[in-house]
Amino acid sequence: MKILKKVFVNGYGSIGSRIAQFIKDDPDIKVIGIGKYSPDQEVNTATSKGFDVYVPQKKLDVFKEYKIAGTIETALDDCDLVFDASPGGYGYQNKKNLYDPKKLMAIYQGGETVYGENAVSDLLFNSRANYPQAFGKKHVMQGSCNVTGIGRILQPLREKFGNRIIRFDVILIRRWADLEQTDKEVVDTIEWKENPHHGDDVKSYMGKDIPLFLRAIKVPTRQMHLHIMDIRFKDSAPKPSEILQIFKNENGVAILWTAKGTKEVRDFANTMNFSFKDTNMIHIHANMTESIGDTVKIMYSDDQTGIVIPENHMLMQAMLFQREYGEAFKHTEDLFHIKEKKKALEDHFARKN
Repeated sequence: MKILKKVFVNGYGSIGSRIAQFIKDDPDIKVIGIGKYSPDQEVNTATSKGFDVYVPQKKLDVFKEYKIAGTIETALDDCDLVFDASPGGYGYQNKKNLYDPKKLMAIYQGGETVYGENAVSDLLFNSRANYPQAFGKKHVMQGSCNVTGIGRILQPLREKFGNRIIRFDVILIRRWADLEQTDKEVVDTIEWKENPHHGDDVKSYMGKDIPLFLRAIKVPTRQMHLHIMDIRFKDSAPKPSEILQIFKNENGVAILWTAKGTKEVRDFANTMNFSFKDTNMIHIHANMTESIGDTVKIMYSDDQTGIVIPENHMLMQAMLFQREYGEAFKHTEDLFHIKEKKKALEDHFARKN
């Protein structure tokens, strides 16, 4: 008889709901339940999808109107790994108060940090760059959507061109809120932030010596992120066609020619009945790729919630099973069908001439 690994999803927001929905179909995994902290309609949503809902011991009274399976503290006693999908900063508290005392493996999301006294781990995961480094780890942080997307571009470029590249300049144009965050106002302003964490996060897995210069601004939209990247070379830059060829067979990178905006990509995903309207990838907008002198400019949109979900699944396999990369990749593909989604996107937004 096959023994399933028992997994708990602590948090049921934009990330937790997606993780739970996909992981439940993994034949090697049993999702023992999800953790909820707010008594709202999402409790009933989770229950209707077949998940047992657990809440903090101290909040049992405020959930008395809902069907609750028990407490989070008790559920974790029968668990092999936790996906911590709590709001940013709470993951560190959960590590100290829940996971460490119970000696549990845990995966944390992009709102946490691998730096300073509140670090949840000494490893920030990006399957394209450091998959084997998660073997034997008890605590690992999954990079945020922006940090994950950057890795999918930088790693193939470095493998192809090596030290010919002397500098990456990246402008992150970030969405204001996720699609499901309808209670979060999209404010009519453009915001910027000093020293955004994304640069340091990327350097944590790409190496501190990577010549990455990064800026981030936040704009009033819910429809994905957009990255503008300039790549400077020691000599003449490759042609746009050479750059695009690198990503032709790259997993989780679609090459689109005719999309005019991020909402157009998201709307197409919805017509194809992609789960949660997610594409689970980044999309290079090929018509915006240019090469001048020593510099190549590329633009790509980043599926802000969906891109990290298959990454979480890859990380879980590294931690729980220490699977070889190719085997883990195939297992993730069987659940997410990213190759099919990529083909559908590329066919729909194909070059017209």
